[in-house]
Amino acid sequence: MKLDTIDKKLLELLQNDAKQTTKVLSLQLNLSKTAVYERIRKLEKEGVIKGYTALLDKKKIDKAFVVFCHVRLTQHTKEHVVGFESDVIRLEEVLECYHVSGDYDYILKVNVADMQAYRNFMTSKLTSLKHIGSTHSIFMIEEVKNTTVVEL
Repeated sequence: MKLDTIDKKLLELLQNDAKQTTKVLSLQLNLSKTAVYERIRKLEKEGVIKGYTALLDKKKIDKAFVVFCHVRLTQHTKEHVVGFESDVIRLEEVLECYHVSGDYDYILKVNVADMQAYRNFMTSKLTSLKHIGSTHSIFMIEEVKNTTVVEL
């Protein structure tokens, strides 16, 4: 889908505050409410807008301990890759999982309460998954930048 300048501005506005009404958006875009509504529906239908979510303060929900866990599989067969990916998707502590190049096969972003919770996660959940050869954990000291806004 080719995005025009109005689509890009609309997406920018929605990324910054998805709770804005079509009326507020229409005033900012100099369009009718109907035109804004139709553009949003088109962007949703085309899959440009995948969904809407609430961003939570992880400190206030006791999930501020962030770990980037590198995972190496024992083998790179389709069975091992598909098996690992389907298993890791079910782990609620894992917020993000990326298949990467380099020394490790995957990078997981894990959010838990503290070091003890991470240890419990590692020993009872992650290391019990099939096909894991090794892991390497990196603990976040400070969050310098975290955004969901994609520049268009």
